[in-house]
Amino acid sequence: MIYIDSNVFIYAVLNTEFIGNEARSILSQVQNGQIKASTSALTFDELTWIVKKNRSRNDSLLTGEAFLNMSGLKLVDVDTNVLAGAIAIMKKYSLDPRDSIHAASAIIEKAEVVISEDKDFDKIRGIKRRGIVSYGES
Repeated sequence: MIYIDSNVFIYAVLNTEFIGNEARSILSQVQNGQIKASTSALTFDELTWIVKKNRSRNDSLLTGEAFLNMSGLKLVDVDTNVLAGAIAIMKKYSLDPRDSIHAASAIIEKAEVVISEDKDFDKIRGIKRRGIVSYGES
């Protein structure tokens, strides 16, 4: 099981360059059942917000629907256990709340790797981060 940070989805939607292609390839592998993956329900908020900000409300809605209907992707609820884990991560590693929620979600899911461009995950013991391009090369 891998954990997919929100920036993978954002690059897949907004970036037409190489990294966007790699992000779309990873998500395609999830949809095709080649990769087992999870992400936080928080990703919905981050993804739809940034698409609305950079494109349009309608594009944001379409993106949100596609995200919710993505096959092969497990959504991790942001519940009390995740938030308690996030608080512990915030205290120990001085991470921001959103990154801490993602990290706690990945830990709870026992993710083998977190796919993200966010190097803050490198600080967290027990999390192995791979960038979008480096993961796509494996």
